[in-house]
Amino acid sequence: MFDRSKFLDIEPYGTSQEAEAACSRVRQHPEFVFALATALFPGADEASYAQRKWFTGAVLSRLEEVHCYDDFQKKITCEVFLDNVILKYTVGDFSYNGQEKLDPKQSYLFVSNHRDIVLDCALLDLALFRSGVPICEMAIGDNLLTNSFIEDIFKLNGAIIVKRDLPVREKYLETVRLSEYFVEKIASGKSIWVAQKSGRSKDGLDVTHPSIIKMLHLAKKREGVSFADVIRSCRIVPVAVSYEYDPNDISKAREEIMTMHDGDYSKGRYEDLFSMIRGLREYKGNVHITFGDVLTGEWTSPDDVASEIDRQIHAGYRLWPTNWFSYDYLNGNSSNSDKYGSLDTEAFLARFAHLNDEVRSFILNSYANPVRSQLEALGR
Repeated sequence: MFDRSKFLDIEPYGTSQEAEAACSRVRQHPEFVFALATALFPGADEASYAQRKWFTGAVLSRLEEVHCYDDFQKKITCEVFLDNVILKYTVGDFSYNGQEKLDPKQSYLFVSNHRDIVLDCALLDLALFRSGVPICEMAIGDNLLTNSFIEDIFKLNGAIIVKRDLPVREKYLETVRLSEYFVEKIASGKSIWVAQKSGRSKDGLDVTHPSIIKMLHLAKKREGVSFADVIRSCRIVPVAVSYEYDPNDISKAREEIMTMHDGDYSKGRYEDLFSMIRGLREYKGNVHITFGDVLTGEWTSPDDVASEIDRQIHAGYRLWPTNWFSYDYLNGNSSNSDKYGSLDTEAFLARFAHLNDEVRSFILNSYANPVRSQLEALGR
């Protein structure tokens, strides 16, 4: 039996009382919802104002129907936010495959590549919702919780709070508790999403950190449960999330270049929030999600599990014209020109014309790297 009393500070709002109280708090501050709408529709024209007004009204009215975080995810995140904002204004075509392999009566641990702060899991949930598969909780860093309003929104949306900046001893104990939460929540019948590493991929190299896999075993290891049994019980499903364009490609590249030169990069207090808003409102082109195969068998090494997750993500990644063109451009040829005939290559390159050579090269490699990873995964 899952004992939620041990996890009240990190788990989503798990009772109707908690969810309804949070909805009441949100309704008391319509100006915060309107501020979110303004971030999504920033124009000064009448059409943008009408969009902001519509979004605010749609969210506030539907909060009356929310009695648990599943309600919020379906009625607001999926039906209002994703269907009528993200997909309507910032995505070309949204597609997914592999969902037929999922059993609606089972719970899973979805491990995906990490490109966007909130959309990776949100779009995964939309694919699950449309496929008749129960949607999942999502692990997010507490660095995103810049105020109580945002915390309410995230925890209404099924967020599990991962505490980041802790002393070494406390961090270890918190990791053990998180391990217990993941394994027991999945055993109780609820699926969870976690990124394959703590930060977003900035270079287009989607690599799973074995520490994520080791974390799963920590709590049960104390009870004498084998690593293989824990991995089997979690029913890990690798997921590839593929964006045609990354709205944060320039800022990611600058951050990485500064890190390489200075050895460190100190984020501003609201930098993740700005990246989140940019990722939501800017154009992403086509987006595709591939559900991989459940990891079965006897796994004895976190490194082996991580490698298999990587293999499935790399093989399942949907390569777009932006990826193939960048790959050819950096190789100085047009061997794959048939794969990017629809792309305005001059316009694509013009997006980065104002940047120095180092930053521009980093960005183009971030688009080309998924091609390299897939060719390696498929043995080509």
